[in-house]
Amino acid sequence: MQALSRPLARQVAARSVTRTAPYTQASTALVQRTSPLPPVKAKRRHVRAFASSRYDDGSARSAVINVLNNIASKREVQQYLAQFTSVSSQQFAVIKVGGAILTDYIDQLCASLRNLNQMGLFPVIIHGAGPQLNRLLEEAGVEPKYQEGIRITDGKTLGIARKLFLEENLKVVEALESWGVRARPITSGVLMADYKDKETFQFVGEVNQVNVGSIKAAIADGYIPVLTCMAESEDGQVLNVNADKAAAELARALVPLKIVYLSEKGGIHDKETGKLVEAINLDEEYEEYMKKPWVIHGTRSKIRDIKTLLDDLPRSSSVAIIHPESLERELFTHSGAGTLIRRGTKLHQASSLTEFEAISPTMLKQALVRNREGLDSAAVVDRYLDTLKSSTFRAYFDENMEALAIVLPPTGESSIQLAHLSTLTMTRSAWLSNIADNVFQSLKRDFPKLAWTVKQDDESLTWFSEKADGSIAKKGEVLFWYGIESPEEVRELMSEFVQHGRQMFGDVNLESQLHRAAAAAERIRAGAATLMGNRPGAQQQQARAFSTILEAGSRRGYATTNPNPPLGIKNSEKDYPSKIALIGARGYTGQALIDLLNRHPNMDLCHVSSRELAGKKLKGYNKKEIIYENLSPDDVRRMAERKEIDCWVMALPNGVCKPFVDALDESGHKDAVVIDLSADYRFDPQWTYGLPELVQRGKIASATRISNPGCYATAAQLGIAPLLPHLAPQPAHPTIFGVSGYSGAGTKPSPKNDVDNLTNNIIPYSLTDHIHEREISAQLGTEVAFIPHVAVWFAGIHHTISLPLAQQMASRDVRNLYQDRYHGERLVTIRGESPSVKQIAGKHGVEIGGFAVHSGGKRVVVNVTIDNLLKGAATQCLQNMNLALGYAEYEGIPEDQ
Repeated sequence: MQALSRPLARQVAARSVTRTAPYTQASTALVQRTSPLPPVKAKRRHVRAFASSRYDDGSARSAVINVLNNIASKREVQQYLAQFTSVSSQQFAVIKVGGAILTDYIDQLCASLRNLNQMGLFPVIIHGAGPQLNRLLEEAGVEPKYQEGIRITDGKTLGIARKLFLEENLKVVEALESWGVRARPITSGVLMADYKDKETFQFVGEVNQVNVGSIKAAIADGYIPVLTCMAESEDGQVLNVNADKAAAELARALVPLKIVYLSEKGGIHDKETGKLVEAINLDEEYEEYMKKPWVIHGTRSKIRDIKTLLDDLPRSSSVAIIHPESLERELFTHSGAGTLIRRGTKLHQASSLTEFEAISPTMLKQALVRNREGLDSAAVVDRYLDTLKSSTFRAYFDENMEALAIVLPPTGESSIQLAHLSTLTMTRSAWLSNIADNVFQSLKRDFPKLAWTVKQDDESLTWFSEKADGSIAKKGEVLFWYGIESPEEVRELMSEFVQHGRQMFGDVNLESQLHRAAAAAERIRAGAATLMGNRPGAQQQQARAFSTILEAGSRRGYATTNPNPPLGIKNSEKDYPSKIALIGARGYTGQALIDLLNRHPNMDLCHVSSRELAGKKLKGYNKKEIIYENLSPDDVRRMAERKEIDCWVMALPNGVCKPFVDALDESGHKDAVVIDLSADYRFDPQWTYGLPELVQRGKIASATRISNPGCYATAAQLGIAPLLPHLAPQPAHPTIFGVSGYSGAGTKPSPKNDVDNLTNNIIPYSLTDHIHEREISAQLGTEVAFIPHVAVWFAGIHHTISLPLAQQMASRDVRNLYQDRYHGERLVTIRGESPSVKQIAGKHGVEIGGFAVHSGGKRVVVNVTIDNLLKGAATQCLQNMNLALGYAEYEGIPEDQ
């Protein structure tokens, strides 16, 4: 299948999670201010020469790209950056900044613009000042008057507005300069206007001409141009113009790739549901939106004006209405942010080959063969079209058939009335025009339940995951579905896929047929290569043949293959559901994990082992009756030899796990996943460290030996990682003052879990060289000091972390770093205030807050809380199990309330 585009509105909890860059190499949002740069001499030079001279050292640019890699995949960043730098600089983006943004979000705006500028990008900024003007008019005793929603601007109002707009323009420029961004105020000579019914509106204008010379000159000199929404008449009279309309006229003149309206509301919200409208495709939905009862006044005018604008621009243009904190996400991710308004593409439908022939006798076949040339692709497509002659189907496509989806509706033969997406093909230009969203919106509208399959190495797997409610992988293939709410139907579907793979839908999947043809051709070529023996050049010819097969079998001409297993999905020969064994089930962590497995729809707990509880019935597991066993390493080895278990969880004390792991290694069952909750293998390079928010999820998904991080260590690493690039050099280092509830001391009686001893008390222990101190230091790549304590509450950890900074930072800057770093992480919550243990107990995530900066600006204190039994142990273990066994990462993990 082929597709890439902005995801639809509905995001599902069961989806696979997007890639996170390794935190040991990633830089986070660059929000540290610098001194204003010296003014540039008047000598003009082309902006690309300027950008080259300023950024060729690669440090700032690379740091910003690392920031973007934390909110988007590397491929997304590269694609969008290549797109933005492929046009002249003034055609990158026009950004309209509302007046409220200048008051409340100027720092966020400047930080985002600096990141863009450090990549050599120069957006054109135009701002309003409506709220500020209302306040000044009220103070001056001027009562605002409106006609048709337009402010009537008399002489006094114009005078106040003119002075205000010049002040606000200078405010923006100075703020940008303080962030190290060269900015140039342009307050006249660009927007020309006629009076808009002078008798009624007085000094209100409608833009009739845009002079872009000063904008181009500013960019050529290396400045971001900053315009205000004041225009001039032919005779030099200053006129007030609507900021949205001024931005639209500026966009018409510059024809930018992106048009962004920054709004404190973050987009258009459906007033009936209260939900954000993520996308409006004007070609198909404009009339529908104009009929909605809540689309009135400003909202109605905005949508209408944007449609008028986009009708005059290339179809690839779009308008995004977003919050300033989401600017990079909108520009550099497929998912975007806020509300995206675009013309879209009018999709056509067909339900017979005759309808295609009426359009073009050859276009359908060309679209299906496209990017699949070679091998037997033309013949395979011919056979596929023959099957469609006798099949009921519905096809969705644009006028030029650059995008094509064919869906087979549900039949009465299956108990699950599920439609099947037989093929989806998309050109690169169609992707850039966001047609994939149009297609999936149509599919979700017409087919409430849909399933489709892709190859496991498909580079767009994350995109497909975001469209789906769930997925399962087997033998290099992945089944996705949406709309199935019944757990019984989900289990039936998954069982069918495990048993039959793509053939569960019959032989009607085009990609499946093409891949079989590619595999057959590969076998033929391999046989030919064997006959060639050691003839000169044989190896080279064989390599070329294999490359040709990959290219012909790929699903897009510009695709690259991913040699690693995709995120959250693993090539699996295992049956469904996954069979689990828990060794060491007596402790608190074991009990917490049993409770989670009891909720998990795709995991079957088969064995629990505890020496003390052997022979007793397991409590808290309702799927079936389980009796505790006392399994020895030999028992484990024999079970592994028979491949009875898919995942072994070791919930044993430190130093006890090795005989069981050795037995599993000796069994030869290499596909079995082993997750160790002790510290025994956290320093073993042959094992994968399982902290999904900071370690590449793809690495965890492909691992069979996973060491679960410690509870203290998880919270500390999450609390420090975003500031790693900003820490002062050694010997200065972070200091972690940690306090845990007594459940962290285990079930074996000791002074550290004696409630009487802990009452009105706090007990320090292992004040230096604690195992978690070593673990945190090793994983972060920097020395830390860790000082643990135990207190009287049962569950929950509180860290107070003091971090020395290399340069001065403000509290807001630090908080923004953490918000950017953990955006989209379901189990990490960022708060302004310090989190409390009382609020985290029983929850599955981590809370980070405080962000207090010392008066000198070079030391920050961060607070972190975590439930040591859940995200500190059992919940994190289940994340790792899900990833390694091919399930959605958060499946079986309840949403925190």
